[in-house]
Amino acid sequence: MTPQEIAQKIDHTFLKAEASEADIRKLCAEAKQYGFFAVCVNTRFVPLCVQELKGSAVKVAAVVGFPLGAMETEAKAFETSRAVELGASEIDMVLQIGALKEGLNDLVAKDIRAVVKAAGSARVKVILETSLLTEAEKKTACAISKEQGAAFVKTSTGFGGGGATVADIQLMKSVVGDACEIKASGGVRDLAAAQALLEAGASRLGTSSGVAIVQGLTASGGY
Repeated sequence: MTPQEIAQKIDHTFLKAEASEADIRKLCAEAKQYGFFAVCVNTRFVPLCVQELKGSAVKVAAVVGFPLGAMETEAKAFETSRAVELGASEIDMVLQIGALKEGLNDLVAKDIRAVVKAAGSARVKVILETSLLTEAEKKTACAISKEQGAAFVKTSTGFGGGGATVADIQLMKSVVGDACEIKASGGVRDLAAAQALLEAGASRLGTSSGVAIVQGLTASGGY
């Protein structure tokens, strides 16, 4: 794939706690300039992104329950409905990681189902935080996400250590098949890594290094 083709598979991301309105305006300007698929931001910035991206093809994705996923399901559902009301067309939610590791699969399913319902027509991506999970837990999380109507399963928040790997993308693909798409996120910093993850089965990349990727460079750091 060319860098320009890869750009259409990138969610241009800025999720740091210290993000300013100036940072988000720059994010949106870059997304329009390089033709990224979406920007991915915290919910506070959804209205600003909608304003900045008006008239462009760039979508707005909002993170929910971020970055821990451990809040009440009702809180996640409310944050989701509010983000959609404000203009988000995709929701990246963090699943109940602790509940999954405890084997409380019904709670994990309820949590995802509530967000999918609250999202309405907006597509939901379920963030697994793969660095914290065993192989069996990753498979279970993918299976539950698929069953509850998620549009995507996603590797990482970028805040939990680790990041996207080819092995994890292949594992996730083996579970969800064509029922869900896969978003690789966390540590995607250069063109070679982006190409490898897409070839492994990812259809979307979450990264703050999108500009470097499409320029064929290697970013020094970031999500």
